[in-house]
This record gives sequence, C-alpha cells and structure tokens, in this order.
Amino acid sequence: MKNNMLKRLSVPCSLLFLLIFNSCIGLSMDIQMRKDGSGKISMEYRVSKKAEAIGKFDGNENWPIVPVGRADFERSIARIPDIRIASFSSSERQPDVITDVTLEFDNPQALLKFLDPSGTKAHYNEGRLDITLLEADLKYDTDLLDLVRQVSAGYSFTVSFSADSNSTMTITDGTGKEIKPPADSQFVQSGKKVSWSTRISEIFNFTNGLVVNFNW
Repeated sequence: MKNNMLKRLSVPCSLLFLLIFNSCIGLSMDIQMRKDGSGKISMEYRVSKKAEAIGKFDGNENWPIVPVGRADFERSIARIPDIRIASFSSSERQPDVITDVTLEFDNPQALLKFLDPSGTKAHYNEGRLDITLLEADLKYDTDLLDLVRQVSAGYSFTVSFSADSNSTMTITDGTGKEIKPPADSQFVQSGKKVSWSTRISEIFNFTNGLVVNFNW
C-alpha cells in the first residue's frame, strides 16, 4: 500500500516526502540562485528512530533509500555533472540524527537533476523555478497517514529561496490555482529571501496537489 502511494509523490533527491515516509521526518531546504544560474542548495534533515516503524510498516525496512552519510551523498550526485558537495556534517541529538549538507551547482540543469531525477517534477525557466511536492488526487493509505502524523509531531518542513534580486513565492495546487498556506505557517511571500515553514502533518492536507513556485 505504501509503495503505491509513494509513486504519486515527488522525490527531490529522495529528500522530501520519501524521506518523511522512510525515517526522515524533518527537512529544511534553502536554495540560493546567482544571476548566471549557478548557486547552492543547503539542507538539514532529521532521521528519527521513532520513525523506523514506518519503514517496517510493509516489511521493507531492509531497503534504505536516502543518503545518510557523506559517501551516500557522493554516490547520489556522482551521476550529475556540475554539482558537488561544499560542506557536510552529521551529529546525533536524541532522538534524532541531524545531517547538514550544502551542494554547489554550476547551472540550473544540475539543480533540477538533483531535485528531481525523473525530470518531471522540477522545472526552470529564466527567472522561475517550480517544484512539485505532491501530485493532485493522492490516494492515501489511512493507517500509514495516521502513523506519519504520530511520528512527525513537532517536526517541520521548510523551503526557502533567494536570488540576486527580490523574489516572490507562491503555492499552488496541481492545476496551478494559487492556495493559501495553513494559518499557523510562517510564510514570507516576497523580498530578498522568500520562505515557507509548516508542520509536516499539514502537508498531507493538500490533497489537490502542492507546488511551490519561485519567481525573481
């Protein structure tokens, strides 16, 4: 049941919602874009021992699918030209293992390949970046969703973006219709740096799809 649902989720480098369903339940991602299209992406993600129950939900706990060390990241980006690790650190603060990694990319194409190896969920045009987090019309497995909400309590998802000029950020559904973030979100829609931070559990209320759009 879990695998069928995950096929409908975008998997930026396996570090967004696939992480949430497979032991990582907190993620912060910051993208900095220069005028020439180069830049860096910095991430902090948390792997919680409490979330191991999700991996065991359908007996696939022996299939790790996310990078957990520097060597894992190096293997993940080895297939992508023009991207490299700028910094990496990992520490354990119970009950989480916290990983911080910064990657530098030389062009938007390298960033897109990292965010979405499938080539269908992340798109770049001059001055615009769109990332699909959830496709429309998701069919949730109720038991799994309840389990995710339990283990993700107190954890958040944050995405931010900055460029050489002021930027704007919008959130749309799968049809391109603009939607409002949850009332308790922290949302900076315009300025030198735009950002959105919300509880992980809120993400799964966007059953009509979820796309973040950056313009600069």
